[in-house]
Amino acid sequence: MRAHLRLLLLAVQFYTRLPVPAWVGYSDELLNKATVYFPLVGWLVGGVAAAIFAGANLLFRNADMALLLSMVASILLTGAFHEDGFADVCDGFGGGWTATKILEIMKDSRLGTYGAAGLGMLLAGKFLALCGLPAGAVAPALLVAHPLSRATALTCIFSHRYARANEDSKAKPVAKKMGLGELTAGLALGALPLLAYAAWLHRPAVLLVLLPLAAVKTALARYFQRWIGGYTGDCLGAIQQVAEVNCYLFLLAGFAWKFI
Repeated sequence: MRAHLRLLLLAVQFYTRLPVPAWVGYSDELLNKATVYFPLVGWLVGGVAAAIFAGANLLFRNADMALLLSMVASILLTGAFHEDGFADVCDGFGGGWTATKILEIMKDSRLGTYGAAGLGMLLAGKFLALCGLPAGAVAPALLVAHPLSRATALTCIFSHRYARANEDSKAKPVAKKMGLGELTAGLALGALPLLAYAAWLHRPAVLLVLLPLAAVKTALARYFQRWIGGYTGDCLGAIQQVAEVNCYLFLLAGFAWKFI
């Protein structure tokens, strides 16, 4: 149990800004093993975001303000880790025309026009999609989307190879191949909130969100494979962010057309 707790805390240390006990330590090998807990970190981020939304909505009686504060909290909690990856992908694939140039641009810490435009639209998409949901559905949407989108990113590690030849990327330790058992465990952790939500609503149609998520992962992974021969840590962040937005859009459509 202590070994698994260490791996979980190591995942929390890597994917969030939260402090962990000194005994957790760090090693590339352990971080690779801790990747299976990536969706469980989504439970934490989604839980904090949902709690901030619920508390702020109760305090201010304004769902829009509560949602904004919730998004701010999630970004502060993760250090905009995945949003940064999404922006880097927009810059790299928007401004580069060869694999070498794309990878070079993605490593540049500066934010370019493509990244700024993409990030702006991404955040606006999240906000508007969640604004369109009934107030009572926002917190469950956050609790479902954060773990599920991170599980979606895990499937790319399993199915594709890491694109960078060098070892200097901070994402390299988590970019090694996953075993089928690890993937299954990660997917189970990511899907549990979705299953609970479907059972709570008595609406099995909620599970259909897995179809657009599979499409998102397949389309993005193929695109990355064609241009750079695989994926990078930034690509995983982009898959997570796009998958998260797709969860919100699916729920928005579901409530609008009353199949949820």
